[in-house]
Amino acid sequence: MRLHRLDITAFGPFGGSQSVDFDELSAAGLFLLHGPTGAGKTSVLDAVCYALYGSVPGARQTGQGLSLRSDHADAATRTEVRLELTVAGRRLEITRQPPWERPKKRGSGTTLDKAQSWLREYDATAGAWKDLSRSHQEIGEEITQLLGMSREQFCQVVLLPQGDFARFLRADAEARGRLLGRLFDTRRFAEVEKRLAERRRATEAQVREGDAALLADAHRMQQEAGDAMELPELAPGEPGLADAVLAAAAVARSTARERLTLAHLRLTATESAHAAVDRALADVRELARLQSRFAQARERAALLQERAGAHQEAQARMERGRKAETVAPALELREAADAEHRAAATAEARARAALPETLADAGPAGLATAARRAAEELGGLESARRAEQRLADVVAERAGLDRQERTDEDVLREAGNWLAGWDATRAGLQTRVESAQEAATRAEQLAVQREPARRRLGAARMRDQLASDTDAARERTLASEQRALDARAHWLDLKEQRLTGIAAELAAGLTDGEPCAVCGATEHPAPARRIAGHVDREAEERALAAHQQADERRSEDERRLGVAREALAAATAEAGDTSTAELAAEADALEQEYTRARRDASALHAAHEELRRAEQERERRLADRQQAEVRAAARLARRDTLDRERATLEQELAKARGTAGSVAARTAQLERQVALLTDAADTARAAEDTAQRLKDADARLADAAYRAGFETPHAAAAALLDAAAHHELQRRLDAWHSEESAVRAVLAESDTAAAAQLPPADLATAERDASSAAQRLRDAASARDWAARCCAELDRLSARAADGVRRLAPLREEYDRVARLAALTAGTSADNERKMRLESYVLAARLEQVAAAATVRLRQMSSGRYTLVHSDDRTGRGRSGLGLHVVDAWTGRERDTATLSGGETFFASLALALGLADVVTDEAGGVRLDTLFIDEGFGSLDDQTLDEVLDVLDSLRERDRSVGIVSHVADLRRRIHAQLEVVKGRSGSAVRQRGVG
Repeated sequence: MRLHRLDITAFGPFGGSQSVDFDELSAAGLFLLHGPTGAGKTSVLDAVCYALYGSVPGARQTGQGLSLRSDHADAATRTEVRLELTVAGRRLEITRQPPWERPKKRGSGTTLDKAQSWLREYDATAGAWKDLSRSHQEIGEEITQLLGMSREQFCQVVLLPQGDFARFLRADAEARGRLLGRLFDTRRFAEVEKRLAERRRATEAQVREGDAALLADAHRMQQEAGDAMELPELAPGEPGLADAVLAAAAVARSTARERLTLAHLRLTATESAHAAVDRALADVRELARLQSRFAQARERAALLQERAGAHQEAQARMERGRKAETVAPALELREAADAEHRAAATAEARARAALPETLADAGPAGLATAARRAAEELGGLESARRAEQRLADVVAERAGLDRQERTDEDVLREAGNWLAGWDATRAGLQTRVESAQEAATRAEQLAVQREPARRRLGAARMRDQLASDTDAARERTLASEQRALDARAHWLDLKEQRLTGIAAELAAGLTDGEPCAVCGATEHPAPARRIAGHVDREAEERALAAHQQADERRSEDERRLGVAREALAAATAEAGDTSTAELAAEADALEQEYTRARRDASALHAAHEELRRAEQERERRLADRQQAEVRAAARLARRDTLDRERATLEQELAKARGTAGSVAARTAQLERQVALLTDAADTARAAEDTAQRLKDADARLADAAYRAGFETPHAAAAALLDAAAHHELQRRLDAWHSEESAVRAVLAESDTAAAAQLPPADLATAERDASSAAQRLRDAASARDWAARCCAELDRLSARAADGVRRLAPLREEYDRVARLAALTAGTSADNERKMRLESYVLAARLEQVAAAATVRLRQMSSGRYTLVHSDDRTGRGRSGLGLHVVDAWTGRERDTATLSGGETFFASLALALGLADVVTDEAGGVRLDTLFIDEGFGSLDDQTLDEVLDVLDSLRERDRSVGIVSHVADLRRRIHAQLEVVKGRSGSAVRQRGVG
């Protein structure tokens, strides 16, 4: 990966746009990035990281894109970072813009624009850039795939943070493991450890669950077997549990089978005894039954003798009832005729009560004639009913016309009143529209004048500020020039004094027998003596450095004075000679007038809408008035027609109603009269018919009673039995005959008579003997059933336990295997002598590679004195594998890296960082890292060590690499000619490239 160009706008401390040409800087192989504290040296590296990964390094990452924006940037300038680079043979350009809270284009306030990204690739064939993507995710995946490194790895191996590696040298194993884990992404090995531990816990839980189920079955078997089974005192998961449970189950099953055999034998003997007792009980019960049967028959015979008189009386009552049954039909006919006659007479009396007195004594024929005359009159009222309905419709329609007339009069009155003021209303609305249009035109004109006035006011304020800044810069420049002249004079004075005493300085280095550096003689008879106040070389060099530093400050102050004067001239040309207060007053007045014009112009749309609604209302009013006038003309003709029709109908109805209030009332009177007359005629005829039928029924009843042998019909009716009485009497006669037959049959039985001659049967004793035998049988059967169930349950539980042991065996083997692997990878196994976790083991191999790569450069930086070595030894109670020691060739001993001095720690950490960069690069697939940055730490080195470190860094050019050093050390400015200087100022920082081109 080689960087070509970086463009920064409104990013970090850079308020404007700045460009860095890395091609020019990298041409020298080694370049210096320097500047005062807070100028923004690190922000240049942040911009590179942000362009590649869309975020800055972790220590400065806040998670909010708005924090990347420069506080010095203009509100209308958007933050942007553009990086051009070559990676994997492809020349790419990445542009990123973080979220931007910009001023709204219309109105006041701000609005938030989303973050944007662009990725382009240079097509050498076409000689132009082509777009690849604008998706944040796609660009991030593409860059990560091409570089082969995450953001953390990139910041660790390209933007080399020396402070981190100094801590890495002194860190313990756990801290080194965390850093190496992030760089080499050994999470997959940690995940293997985690998965194995989870698998171990899962299989252990399954084994314990299986053992718990096995113990549960064993407890149930113990409950079934009782004292015949003893359980092992083992917990779930302990070895030997399955064998012990199966052995105890086998003993319990054998004991249960023996108990079942004994129970079978006892049950057989009990069944035989129970059968003998049952037979004896049956004999006693039969004897008792026969004796009881004979006694009951004797008692029933005596009772029949007592009831003989009642039986004969019932037979006589039954005979009289049979004779009366021949008279029953005549009696029923007479009762029916009598009931029918009474009902007809009642109905006739009720119907005649509702008739007028003139018809109270009329016969059926007279009543029928009166009903026909009333029906004929009722038929003639049909046409009168239709006329009455039509009259109601005419009256309703006439009332509707009157209501409509009143409504139309209201409409005409309201429309006339509203239309009378139309001209004034339209004129007022038109005036509002024209006023708003004029205000809109005035606002547009003022809007054109606002921006120039604002620019002049801003330029005037800048002019006033720059005037004071220019005066201050002029004073600083004069002071810097005086200090530079004084420093130069002091340096020349010291140089002259040193030259005066140079002989004594040379004589101090003479040794007998050694040639003189000036004349070559080996004898030195009279060497010059050092005079008081002699100036040595170090004092002269300090004065020279102070002179150069003062001269640089003078140059910088002169440059700043020139910049301030140029800015002041530009602001003065923009603002003119008018004072800032006058320009502010003019701008405020213009702004107020513009605000008033905008406010007045905002009423234009409302005025247009109100005028349109008023015109629509006028059209509606005109239409309503025209429709009301048309309806009024039509009503006049219709009202006359209805009045004539109403008079005709009223004359016709007066004749038809008679004395009734209406035709409907007259109709109701006639309908009621017809119904009453018809009902009275019908009931009169029915009364005459039922009287004749009652007379005929009396004659037939008297004849039937005489033939049946009764003196009167009343005697026959008294002897007649109803169905319930007949049924009850017959039942009593049948029961007496049945009981008599049954008693005779029982007394005639030989067995019953023989049993009556024997002693009484002792049934209670026989039943007690049978109950005891039955209880013994039930107890024996229960014992046999319990033994059988116990055997079956033990067989089932034993078979399930054996099956569980078979199914658990592979799982137990898997648990043993997984537990061994998990303990081995976690470093807790006895086989893992160094107690190294799997991730630590992998990191130890990586650390060994890093130490080997770092040693190549460390030897050169330390003139062959130091070598970094990896150690597997354990530290304290911790785990081994991530130790790092340094071997001192001067003593031949290995010691801890924490014993290195500050300068030694710096170049050791630098060598470690470069070695780590090489290893991570190889790990990432061999992606070339042609541009590296080293951040701070050079101030702790002496001149010789600094030369050696720079030689190592300069040797990176052999691999076609360029290295950028970020440092404040002034001596590096003389040693490294290619420089990128970051200068800070009131309006933000700026970058300058020196010693290139």
